[in-house]
Amino acid sequence: MSLYQAHGKFLLTGEYLVLKGALALALPLKLGQTLTVETFPEMSPNEIIASSETFRETSLQWNAYKPSSPWFSVTLNPENLEIIDSDDQPKAEKLRQILQAVKQLNPKAFEGKSLKFTTRLDFDPHWGLGSSSTLIANLARWADVNPYELLKLTFGGSGYDIACATAEGPIYYQVKAKVPEPVEGPTPTVEPINFNPPFADHLFFVYQGQKQSSSKEIKAFLAKANPIDLQKDIDAVSEISRAVPKCQSLDEFAMLMQCHERIIARCIGQEPVQKRFPDFEGVLKSLGAWGGDFILATTEWNENQVREYFKKYSLEVVFGYNKIVLGEK
Repeated sequence: MSLYQAHGKFLLTGEYLVLKGALALALPLKLGQTLTVETFPEMSPNEIIASSETFRETSLQWNAYKPSSPWFSVTLNPENLEIIDSDDQPKAEKLRQILQAVKQLNPKAFEGKSLKFTTRLDFDPHWGLGSSSTLIANLARWADVNPYELLKLTFGGSGYDIACATAEGPIYYQVKAKVPEPVEGPTPTVEPINFNPPFADHLFFVYQGQKQSSSKEIKAFLAKANPIDLQKDIDAVSEISRAVPKCQSLDEFAMLMQCHERIIARCIGQEPVQKRFPDFEGVLKSLGAWGGDFILATTEWNENQVREYFKKYSLEVVFGYNKIVLGEK
C-alpha cells in the first residue's frame, strides 16, 4: 500500500493577479488530504479468462471520505475508465475526467493492475481549502506525472495551490505573465520564505459560508482583464508580497492588507469585504475567489471576541493563524 499526503492552502496575497504574473504569498495548511493506493496481485491472461468478467470491470475502486462521513464512491473499468457504478454520478464523471488526464500523461498508470484508491479529507469540501488541488498533487505523485501539467488538463488555474500541497511552510509563487498554450509549459517559480508573524495571535481565518467556483472566477477575470492595463497593479501587489514577511507590527501588516484589498477591488470591480462588516474592529481581507470561501481578519481582539462577532452573522467556522497554517509556531 502506498500513502500520499497533501496540504490545503490559503493565498494571502496575489489573488487574481497571480494569473498575470504577480508575486504571490501562499500558505500551506495543516489540514489537507491523504490518498492511499492498494495494488492487488496481477492475474495471468488464463486466470482472467477463467474468472468472471466482474473482476475485470470492478478492479478500479475509489472511495472518498469527508472528515466525519463517506463522501462518494465509484467503480470504474481500468481499461477504458468507464463508470460502472457510483453513488454520486456528477462526482464520478469529474473523477473519470481526472483519471483520463492521468492516463494521458502516463498511459501505463492503470495498466494490468487491480487498484483500490481511498481519499480522506481533513476539512469540509465546501470550505474551498483545496479538495481538488490536494487530489491532483497526490495523484500526480502516485502516477509519476507533472502536477502542473495534470492541473492544466483538469481544473486549470495558476497552480499556487499545487505548490502549497507539497510545501512545508509559506512560499512565494510566481508564473510568467503569459502562460504558453502547450501543457509542457515552464514550471512556476516556488520559493520557501520565512514568514512567522510575531502578531499571529491576532490573525484569524473566517469562512463566509459559500464555496466559490475558482475556475468560474478565473475565466471571468481573464475574459475582462488586460495585462497591459493591470501592470501597475501587478507591480504594486508584488511589492506588497515582498513587504509582508518583513512586518513586525500588526498595524503595518493590516495597512498592507487594506491596500491590497483596494487594489484587487478595483481590478475586479467588486466591493472590499470590509463593507459587509462595517463595525468590525480591524481589517478584513478576501482570500482566493471573492464572495465566498475564507477571509482574513486582522484585529486586536482575542479569538473569543472574533467568534462572538461573526456569530452574529451566522459565521461560526473560525481558525486562529497558528491552528491552521503550516510552519513554525
